[in-house]
Amino acid sequence: MRKIYTIFAALIALPVLTTGGIAGEADVVDAKITQSSAGSYGFDVSVRHADTGWKHYADRWEVLDPDRNILATRVLVHPHENEQPFTRSLSGVKIPVGIGSVILRAHDSVHAYGGKEITVEVPR
Repeated sequence: MRKIYTIFAALIALPVLTTGGIAGEADVVDAKITQSSAGSYGFDVSVRHADTGWKHYADRWEVLDPDRNILATRVLVHPHENEQPFTRSLSGVKIPVGIGSVILRAHDSVHAYGGKEITVEVPR
């Protein structure tokens, strides 16, 4: 009888132990960059992630230079369970002269990085 209870308890705990992996990593699926003034840019970035609530959601996206230094971060303040993919904007991003492209990557609260990234050319 004890063996049955152990198996039953393990089956009940399994979804709780694995929910961190169900949503996967956050992917950048589209991006638009516009120049707003000399050296300053705006971004519209679309992210896809199977948010499951506050414990596992896409919580930010970042603009990186080609050496992977962070130039800007757009914090996402809540889960987007019913809005996938979702697009959020960020303006006033300073991109130094000489940088011809930037990398956009997303981050989620469980896996951190690892999803699809997009590289976009900087309009000059």
